[in-house]
Amino acid sequence: MSRKILIIQGHPDPDERHFGHGLANAYGEAAREAGHRVDEIRVASLQFPFLAGVEDFEQGEPPADIRRAQQAIEAADHVVFFYPLWLGDMPAMLKAFLEQVFRPAFVADDGMGGFGKRRLNGRSARLVVTMGMPALFYRLFYRAHSVHSFRRNILRFCGFRPVRATLFGLVAGKARRRERALARMRRLGRAGT
Repeated sequence: MSRKILIIQGHPDPDERHFGHGLANAYGEAAREAGHRVDEIRVASLQFPFLAGVEDFEQGEPPADIRRAQQAIEAADHVVFFYPLWLGDMPAMLKAFLEQVFRPAFVADDGMGGFGKRRLNGRSARLVVTMGMPALFYRLFYRAHSVHSFRRNILRFCGFRPVRATLFGLVAGKARRRERALARMRRLGRAGT
């Protein structure tokens, strides 16, 4: 079954030499070859300010790039976020993007982000996170806290289910490990998951 997939590249550096860009490209190419419709947002190329107060978050008008991102998310069946782990969490630019996008009026029908019906129900998501440390160490020692927070406190709160995570550690390591990671992304892209 063909899906509408949105790739959100959350790396703040647009340089294609970063492995996260290669993973996103492999996923997107395989998804297109399998007949899925794929759109992409590159957070580093968008123009938006950091939110500075609760009034802007709750009642402010989203910038044009954020409105377009919201429309792309609404149009998608499945959203895949790619980002590097920096200081144990997502980069600040991606967090600022998420704060802009997932405003209360966008998330819930009550327009206040409360516990009303979620407007994004029925969509699934995947988090693809790259890191310098071994992924197993991040899962066991740090308990993948930032991934769990993103999954639970943002995506599931907004109605996304299921939300899966794929973690790639030691990304500056051996070419063989990187090839296996790219092959895994191609499999996931073909499946549209």
